[in-house]
Order: sequence, then C-alpha cells, then structure tokens
Amino acid sequence: MDIPLNLTIAIPVLNEEKNLSGCLEAIGKNFCSQVVIIDSGSTDDTRQIAEKYGAAFVEFKWNGHFPKKRNWFLRNHPPVTEWVLFLDADEYLTPAFKMEMQQVLPTTFFEGFWLNYSIYFMGKKLKGGYPLQKLALFKVGAGEYEKIDEDQWSRLDMEVHEHPVLSGPFGKIKSKIDHQDFRGVSHYMAKHNEYAAWEAARFLATNQMSHRSQWTFKQKLKYKLMTSVLVGPVYFFGSFFLLGGFRDGARGFAFSILKMSYFTNIYCKIKETGQPTQG
Repeated sequence: MDIPLNLTIAIPVLNEEKNLSGCLEAIGKNFCSQVVIIDSGSTDDTRQIAEKYGAAFVEFKWNGHFPKKRNWFLRNHPPVTEWVLFLDADEYLTPAFKMEMQQVLPTTFFEGFWLNYSIYFMGKKLKGGYPLQKLALFKVGAGEYEKIDEDQWSRLDMEVHEHPVLSGPFGKIKSKIDHQDFRGVSHYMAKHNEYAAWEAARFLATNQMSHRSQWTFKQKLKYKLMTSVLVGPVYFFGSFFLLGGFRDGARGFAFSILKMSYFTNIYCKIKETGQPTQG
C-alpha cells in the first residue's frame, strides 16, 4: 500500500454538487493524509457528497472582515500535516500531477510551489490562451494569503486572486491540474462579473496595500493596464494571437472575447467611481 503524502488538501466550496464528486474522485484514496471541505453554507448536496468520500467538513461564515475563508482555515483549523494544497472543486488532480508531487515533496527544500492548470472551455481543453498558474501548495506555517482590507466593499467570502506570502523560496510543479467547471457559461459570466467588481475595488485600494512589493510581474502589469480603455483589447490580442488562442478556433476566439469583456468590465467599474483613467 502506498504511504499517503504528508499533505492536507483543503477545498473551499459553496453549492458545488456538480463539480465536487469528480474533484474528490480524482484525488483518490491514500494519496494524502486528509481532505477538508470548507463550506460557506451550501444548500445543495455538497455536504452529502463530501461525507460519501470521507472528507472532513468545516462550516465557515464570513463576518465581512479579515480573515476570509482560506486564511480563516489556516488560523482556526491549522492542518497537522507538513503541507497544505488549496484546491477548488472544479480542479481535478491528474495522475501525472500526483506522481510528480509524490516524487518532489518528500525531499524538497522549497516552502511552496506554483502550480500549472489545463483550462477547459465549452467541454474541451484549450490549446492556447493565457496560462493559469497559482501558488496554491505550501508548507503549513510558511505563510498565509495576502491581507487585503476589504471591509465595506467586498461580498466575496474567499480569497480570489490573492497569493500566499511565504517566508521561504518556492518552486514549480510542471505537471498540470485540470480546471473544468461543469456549471456552464452563464455561471462563468456571473462569477466573473463579481470578480470584476472585486478587481476594480482592489485597484482603487492599492495604495493602502502592504504587500505591493511582493506582487508578481503579472499582477503589476495587470494593475498598470487597468487605467486604460485598451486593457480589454490588449488581453484579447495576447490571448488569441500571442498565446495561441487561435489554435482552438471558434472556442479560442470566444474565450478571448470573454477575457476582453472581463477586463473592459473592470475598467468601466473603475471609471464609474470617477477615478482618473486613460482614454
């Protein structure tokens, strides 16, 4: 029998019955020490699915102040394992990813790892477009997600695009996790409208953030572009042409259009506040 990794997989959820079974099935048995579902008051069969697969279940209710879901879990239910992996319910561990983790984690000197994801859109894996990467795997106690003062303006109870701020070096896991959301395009668009509101408010609060110096290059570039009406077309050009979205044909074009719409939405929400923008 394989020895489970000294790892807790934490899955923040809200009404994820369409995705959670596949996510837990992909993790499988005896891969890690523990799987924990962090639930925000689901009203569907999310809890029953978690119990069916033997996952621990923790209830979370956000009070509108720091900490939000992931940091709350790290502070109030700290894993007893050496490592923690934050996984969304629409993310599915692949055999190659699990094998690489089993090879790397026991001997690494890194405190955390950037992870790579395959993106599925309209039922098929995309060949091109912007790559999805997250710093979602790190040692327990090495750090937590960046603190953003969101009192009064954020309705999202979970860290969305924040990155963990770690005390030590981090590496990369090359093998990919599959990102597949089975809730459809309508849910995708509604979710990204919420994200756009969050991004706009975060942009306007950047001067008060204590971790700006620890932003990634991508974060710095994104927030620099947000003051221009060209931010949407720039992201479309990058996704469809520079990063090969054209290889996916109509799906790649539609995905790039949605990216353009998302960033144009952010620009408009910033401009609505009366803040000075370019164009």
